[in-house]
Amino acid sequence: MYKLICKDGNAKRGEFVTVHGVIQTPVFMNVGTVGAIKGAVSTMDLKEIGTQVELSNTYHLHVRPGDEVVKKLGGLHKFMVWDRPILTDSGGFQVFSLAGLRKIKEEGVYFNSHVDGRKIFMGPEESMRIQSNLASTIAMAFDECAPHPCTREYMENSVARTTRWLVRCKAEMARLNSLEDTLNRQQLLFGINQGGTFEDLRIEHAKRISEFDLDGYAIGGLAVGESHEEMYHIIEKTVPYLPEDRPVYLMGVGTPANILEAVERGVDFFDCVYPARNGRHGHAYTNHGKMNLMNAKYELDSEPIEPGCNCPTCRHYSRAYIRHLLKAKEMLGLRLLVTHNLYFYNKMMEEIRQAIEKGEYAQYKRRKLTGFMESGEA
Repeated sequence: MYKLICKDGNAKRGEFVTVHGVIQTPVFMNVGTVGAIKGAVSTMDLKEIGTQVELSNTYHLHVRPGDEVVKKLGGLHKFMVWDRPILTDSGGFQVFSLAGLRKIKEEGVYFNSHVDGRKIFMGPEESMRIQSNLASTIAMAFDECAPHPCTREYMENSVARTTRWLVRCKAEMARLNSLEDTLNRQQLLFGINQGGTFEDLRIEHAKRISEFDLDGYAIGGLAVGESHEEMYHIIEKTVPYLPEDRPVYLMGVGTPANILEAVERGVDFFDCVYPARNGRHGHAYTNHGKMNLMNAKYELDSEPIEPGCNCPTCRHYSRAYIRHLLKAKEMLGLRLLVTHNLYFYNKMMEEIRQAIEKGEYAQYKRRKLTGFMESGEA
């Protein structure tokens, strides 16, 4: 259940009540694709840095270790030792992005595993069953993430198929949640809005899926090659046609600046691999832009990554030491940077929530964006 606490312009401050705890929104979900954050960050670490929601991937966990294995071990929460909410994406994006050889049919998609090449079929019912076995808090509907760019005709057919698949997802989830042996019988379902950069298709699809009375709604198929301006425009035009009393999730986005812009347009949920991926490449997010800790100028720098930051990394370690670890190819360097970056994102979301509550979001956003541009390294 979603409770809208207050608004500042179109920016929403809410609470989303789930069986695994209350999510304060806007929220950033830390990405643990295969049930782990890349960079050797544990679930205990995630709690320490203020993570509310962990996100894992249906396709990857189905391929390895297998969703039936996870179910036998008590579900994903028990498996990875995490007692807060988990969102699983449907596997649709991975099917379309990773599987070079695939056949899209009305029943679903036939493709080969990227791990061992074995043939796999996934459709709406299969995706729902896998996510039910994982027992995540929030399951995503199975959709087609159409390629960018594509023709209007292709997009129209793709969106229509995604809608038909949503009907099947909802029916299958209702069936699964009624079974005695289902691990999480209160699993929630989010539908996904598609339509590429075709504004009218986005709006039409948002209206259509809003009729399904789902637990939440996502905007998918963005950050796939279109410009930031196009993305912001589509968000701005689409969100008003999604229910205000349900959370809106912008899938796979993005940079701190992307998040600030999307919050202003009414988005509640975010996820992105950037903080972990950039950390593993020696880059740290700060309020003054991105830093490349590999740079020679940090060799004798005894300051923390960001003075005043209260993350475990900044409380204990210097830029010089982290640079040394990176140069020596020690895993600890990556772990310290990923921890800092995830903390930075979680802290920014906390600041965003406070700014909306105070009615000062526009000023906060402007101040934050100005700070990001200060670094010559971003």
